[in-house]
Amino acid sequence: MRDVARLAGVSHQTVSRVLNNHPNVRQETRERVVQAMEALNYRRNLAARTLVTRRSGTLGIIGFESTLFGPASMLYAIEDAARDAGYFVSVATVRQLDRQSVLDAVDRLTQQSVEGIIAISPKPAVTNALAQVASLLACVDVGGGAGDDSVPTVRVDNRAGAALATRHLLQLGHATVHHVAGPADWPEAMERVDGWRDTLYEAGAVVPPIRPQAWSARSGYEQGQRLAADPAVTAIFCANDRIALGVLRALHEAGRRVPDDVSVVGFDGMPDAEFFLPPLTTVRQDFAELGRLSIDVLLRRIDSAGHPAEHLLLEPELILRESSGSPRG
Repeated sequence: MRDVARLAGVSHQTVSRVLNNHPNVRQETRERVVQAMEALNYRRNLAARTLVTRRSGTLGIIGFESTLFGPASMLYAIEDAARDAGYFVSVATVRQLDRQSVLDAVDRLTQQSVEGIIAISPKPAVTNALAQVASLLACVDVGGGAGDDSVPTVRVDNRAGAALATRHLLQLGHATVHHVAGPADWPEAMERVDGWRDTLYEAGAVVPPIRPQAWSARSGYEQGQRLAADPAVTAIFCANDRIALGVLRALHEAGRRVPDDVSVVGFDGMPDAEFFLPPLTTVRQDFAELGRLSIDVLLRRIDSAGHPAEHLLLEPELILRESSGSPRG
């Protein structure tokens, strides 16, 4: 830092003010200091900055080992948003979605002096663990279902998304809509069930039985085989796009044409969905916006410990493609 001050012709204190975005620095002086930093390839000493400002410039993210499109996209989006906000990121990955594993991840991150933590929360155990530490460290719960009121949350409105998909199929003229659900122990999956079921009730349509299973294409294929064998089935809403891929395969093997015989709608908006055969109508989640909102909420929490816990719902969007259409006849 002293070398930067010498080259820029300013004091050591002025360089410190520039580094910490102090308002009482003339623009000309600020530019001269920045040019000196670039010339010397200066990188601030984060440890020293932490000691002086008690701010590490680092945020923690708790994720879990998963190849699922939704959670992986959330993780990438949060990382990008944190970097755009000028923060470094430390990621702690857990293998088991239980309370103790999450608390261990929190401990690993606090040892790195993170200023706050965002946790991707597909199951209640994650939210319960965050509630235990929320009074000591700024935390935000992303994804999952409604949790503890003391922990800020940023979530996609899964009920609204499922209602969009179901209403779309009903408006096309289908008498009812069958649902291939995700796992029963995932709040997101059950919220999509609720949105689907409530929309059918409101329309006075029959509510078919469901068999919650997995988020996989194999699960969709196995349940799709059962639905394909029933000629009364003309519309299927799938809990995610991978499930929809399996359903499409089962319908094709059974000779049921999509959308002539059966319409199919997915959920997530994964990029590959437009290359399914036929291209998949789906409910898109804006993960980039989810990441930005979660960082905004966390930074407000860091800056004001007494700030009320915010609970934000992000509206999804229905993307219309060729897999949905009016029933024959």
